[in-house]
Amino acid sequence: MTTTRPAGSGLVLAIDQGTTGTTVLVFDDRLALRARGYREFAQHYPEPGWVEHDPEEIWASVLGAIADALHGAGNSGAVEPAMISAIGITNQRETTLVWDRKTGKPLHNAIVWQDRRTAMACSKMKEFGWEDEFRRRTGLVLDPYFSGTKLAWLLENVDGLRERAERGEVCFGTVDSFLVWRLTAGQAHVTDPSNASRTLLYDLHEERWSPSLCEQLGVPPQLLPEIRSSAEIYGLTKGVAGLPDGVAVAGMAGDQQAALFGQGCWRTGEAKCTYGTGAFLLMNTGTTAVPSHNRLLTTVGWRIDRETHYALEGATFVAGAMVQWLRDGLGIISTAREVEELAASVPDSGGVVAVPALTGLGAPHWRPEARGLLTGLTRGTTKGHIARAVLEGIALQIGDLLGAMQADAGLSLTTLRVDGGAAANDLLMQFQADILRVPIERPQLVEATALGAAMLAARGVGLFRSQEELGTVWKAAIDSGVTRHFVPAMSTTDIEGFRARWKSAIAKA
Repeated sequence: MTTTRPAGSGLVLAIDQGTTGTTVLVFDDRLALRARGYREFAQHYPEPGWVEHDPEEIWASVLGAIADALHGAGNSGAVEPAMISAIGITNQRETTLVWDRKTGKPLHNAIVWQDRRTAMACSKMKEFGWEDEFRRRTGLVLDPYFSGTKLAWLLENVDGLRERAERGEVCFGTVDSFLVWRLTAGQAHVTDPSNASRTLLYDLHEERWSPSLCEQLGVPPQLLPEIRSSAEIYGLTKGVAGLPDGVAVAGMAGDQQAALFGQGCWRTGEAKCTYGTGAFLLMNTGTTAVPSHNRLLTTVGWRIDRETHYALEGATFVAGAMVQWLRDGLGIISTAREVEELAASVPDSGGVVAVPALTGLGAPHWRPEARGLLTGLTRGTTKGHIARAVLEGIALQIGDLLGAMQADAGLSLTTLRVDGGAAANDLLMQFQADILRVPIERPQLVEATALGAAMLAARGVGLFRSQEELGTVWKAAIDSGVTRHFVPAMSTTDIEGFRARWKSAIAKA
């Protein structure tokens, strides 16, 4: 990690490359937000259960969001590009890309983390008895969610790809690797441990790519990026529209780990939940990789100054995407923001239960064959009841995750920090606090993923020389905003009723 203060004026540009769009935020050296940009891009569904992105559309969204942020989109002022000292990256994680090592041209659409095309392959590996080894080495379960089986599918189904990969002509990466490659004009083919730990190819205990797991999945090791820390200079910008050459690309972490870092969950037992397309609950377990006995994931949080921090994670595949379905599929709202008002138009869900399993069930159930469910419908059911049931279903999934997580970690959560777009929904957050029986803290800036990426990049270029210095600035920045607190208020009887109806519904999904 560099100890020399970088060029520029202490501004850090954070690229938050998500599932449906790219957000770019610019922070100053006090972690105050200076500028924002956002661009959506298309989702591609070539077959049922398949989800793809065009890598060039991802890249175009990044360039567009950078331009929007620097040119003062919305209410923010323009930012002079020469003021940028560092770039941090956070990204949708398991999404899998392959590109030509010489030209940088994508060789197939990206296979998105939501994609389920490798469900049968995962089932066969379980039948062969491979799951225990993958679980022991990677902390993950054999599920289509992760990158390894997606990469294996590409190698088997894209003409000539395996042969080219074996000749060293192809790069594999998650989105972080692809963006660093593009930002640095191919100088760096790298990833960090938080992203590597989501591939089914990374050994948590040896902290390196596993030769035996690569062999089992048929992945040539020469495809893989170099694993670097989460905060260091990976390369310098070159030929990027809107940015000067020579800006340090200096921090990266998968979106959920970046949010854990950005929420200041740096001590063992601290936890956050991010509500985006899916919902992700992570608890910091310190420098120990705690194995899960309740079908959660053990993952790397980040590696800084040669010290690796780990986390337990529970992931639900559909959260905000369920609200999008109300908008785009059913047409009962015209914007996602309307769901709270519609849900609040009724005092309860009228007995309706929604299971948000549109792309299968994640932790702790791991049922890729499960499908979404609305149950308890009557002639008296209204749009308001369905909207309220959807919000409750999102929160009830997190209830399952927290119960499993506290059992694994042997810890009782005292406060849950929340972020992500859906965390702005007050009705959802209050119900979440009620169902968990845990107070919830929501900071003014709910885009903690981008904040975490910016903080890692600032550490990577030496804007903050220690975690203590960063912590002081982070606390001052958080204290200067408005943090909303949600305190549990529901009776035990009502909570037990919700949980009983939820357990019955999820068994049918």
